Amino acid sequence: MKRILLLSLAAAMAVTTAAEAKPLKVFILCGQSNMEGHAQTLTFPAIARDPKTADLYQEMVDADGNPVVCDDVWIAYSYGDFGGNPVGKRSGKLTAGFGSQHHIGTGKIGPELTFGMTMRKTVGEPILLIKDAWGGKSLMVDFRPPSAGELEDEKVREKAGRCYKLLIEHVKEVLADPKQVCPDYDPKEGYELAGFVWFQGFNDMVGSYPRTDPTQGKKSGKDYSEYSRLLSCFIRDVRKDLSAPELPFVIGVLGVGGEAAGENTEAFRAAMAAPALTAEFKDSVANVFTHEYWPSELDDVRAKEGAVKAGFSDRQKAIKEKQKNGGDWKQDQAKLDAEMRAQTEKTLTKDELFLLDNGISNQGFHYWGSAKFFAQIGKAFANALTGLEKK
Repeated sequence: MKRILLLSLAAAMAVTTAAEAKPLKVFILCGQSNMEGHAQTLTFPAIARDPKTADLYQEMVDADGNPVVCDDVWIAYSYGDFGGNPVGKRSGKLTAGFGSQHHIGTGKIGPELTFGMTMRKTVGEPILLIKDAWGGKSLMVDFRPPSAGELEDEKVREKAGRCYKLLIEHVKEVLADPKQVCPDYDPKEGYELAGFVWFQGFNDMVGSYPRTDPTQGKKSGKDYSEYSRLLSCFIRDVRKDLSAPELPFVIGVLGVGGEAAGENTEAFRAAMAAPALTAEFKDSVANVFTHEYWPSELDDVRAKEGAVKAGFSDRQKAIKEKQKNGGDWKQDQAKLDAEMRAQTEKTLTKDELFLLDNGISNQGFHYWGSAKFFAQIGKAFANALTGLEKK
């Protein structure tokens, strides 16, 4: 009788364990320099200072104020150098530092940090992020999907699709043995490709797309309808090549310039968002309009700082000329920098100085290197994928 009871308990435990067993959720993050992420951790304080994002900041740091380490979120990252050339791979527990790997300063983040944090809370179990991002890459050429057809331009034809191939190869390489990245991975439970995030676009926006009215030359806007076609091909091909026909996609629609962006940028955004609005992708592809998170307050700070520096332009030109001719220019530059800083401190308010020193770490085309921006879009990407799963 005892033996039967023990066997029954063992069988029940086996059934329970099988029922509780869940595959590892895998999410792919892909794009160019802004998926890499150029927000240095020195800009974290600006997140805490804004009441709208203060709670998010508390999730991003530990009790000592250091970037949080997510013990049950792992990341495998394939990255590039300053020129966007694929040069390395790294993996580990998700934390700050998995942004761009060049000119790192205090360490950088992209969308991955808050994406992983947010998705972990939603999923309620360990997850794996696979990130593939290389700066300065276009969908027209570098990420060109196989079904898009050949490029007419022979000069760039040999480069076509290179990053697409690297993406697929890296994903398959990681998934061939997830345990290399996730030590706790159980092959018996397996994995599930649960979502894909695409954040790219700048190189296509400034690329060689046709004018809507060729007779007007550069005065005419561009026709970006080809980008819409290419992105639709990209989604189909990724699903096919990864054997995930229903893989949910989130498109991070280009947000450079925020609400103040010009007509050409608006036209590109519309083309980028178009695939998600089609009947084919209606319930499996979602847009996140990242311009809604653009840190417009930093535009004003940069403009005021620029006006101050403009008053020293003649001296700056003289120093650059001295440097060009091999003269001793460093002492002159240090003196000029000190004077410009003193004038900046007189011109900007206390709050503006705080943002200048703690909110900006890169250029406008990299969203000012603002961790506040990247933290918000990472969370938004995760929430958008969750919304797709509920449909």
